[in-house]
Amino acid sequence: MNSHFKTYLLEHTQSTDCRETEIIQSLWSGYGKISRYQLMGSEHASVVIKHISLPEHTSHPRGWNSAYGHQCKVRSYEVETYWYQQWNQLCAVQSKTPTFLGSYAAGTNQWIILEDLDHEFPLRKHRVNLAEIKLCLAWLAHFHACFLDCKPEGLWEIGTYWNLDTRPDEYDVMEETALKKKAYQIDSLLNDCRFQTIVHGDAKLANFCFSADLQKVAAVDFQYVGGGCGMKDVAYFLGSCLSSAECTRLEEELLASYFSELASALLSKITPETYEALEKEWRIMYPVACADFTRFMLGWMPTHRKINPYQMGKITQVLAKF
Repeated sequence: MNSHFKTYLLEHTQSTDCRETEIIQSLWSGYGKISRYQLMGSEHASVVIKHISLPEHTSHPRGWNSAYGHQCKVRSYEVETYWYQQWNQLCAVQSKTPTFLGSYAAGTNQWIILEDLDHEFPLRKHRVNLAEIKLCLAWLAHFHACFLDCKPEGLWEIGTYWNLDTRPDEYDVMEETALKKKAYQIDSLLNDCRFQTIVHGDAKLANFCFSADLQKVAAVDFQYVGGGCGMKDVAYFLGSCLSSAECTRLEEELLASYFSELASALLSKITPETYEALEKEWRIMYPVACADFTRFMLGWMPTHRKINPYQMGKITQVLAKF
């Protein structure tokens, strides 16, 4: 551990010593790691530290290496740090995130110190049942409600890692299909819709942490948080944990669950008439958000399992309106 950062960590957490007990995961493309540290003599038994170490040469697992891609990755860590410093504490209690405990930078290295969610949210799920999916949708609904109409200052102007403007390489290698020809119009539909919020931007199942009794959930990883239509998160999340057949069968029930939570969260913030307009617009935007993400996947990895009959049907549905 960098000696200057260790001094900062011990002073900031009022600890007498620390030790790394677990490497939770490596960061994408060799940009660092996330570790758990035990603290001695502190009110925090342990913390999670995200150590970003910018490499001289990048090695993307899918072969997507470019100076532009590197700059976007660097920007994503700047955004995440700013999120934790300036926005994170504004989240509603129903959209739990790790408490920010500090950040430190030295040269090409940066560290973000976060609450260890494992004390309250120890479970990570690879498969989820209907109740657990609805729990994550409730988190998203309260998150979107909390930041409705907020300008994403210091964040990505347009959130999500598949935003068309930040993924030109994947767009360029797409086959010349109707979807590619209409990609910018689809993008504009989402960016220009009346009701905007802050989106998580990478709301996949792997970024949700569950309590032991499976009654509460928290979310992590805010590299791609920014402005956008809430349906981007919903479409991406459902695609991350459901098969094509499950999406088809459960779409109506799960969207109803999300909007029920959203209506409850916005009850004291907007009028019933305004909420009705919001839900109407976002329901229309749901298949558009599906098509937008699948556009990225068709360029990034056209053989991926997420490109399935359900998602291709959403593309057909959207293109029919042009």
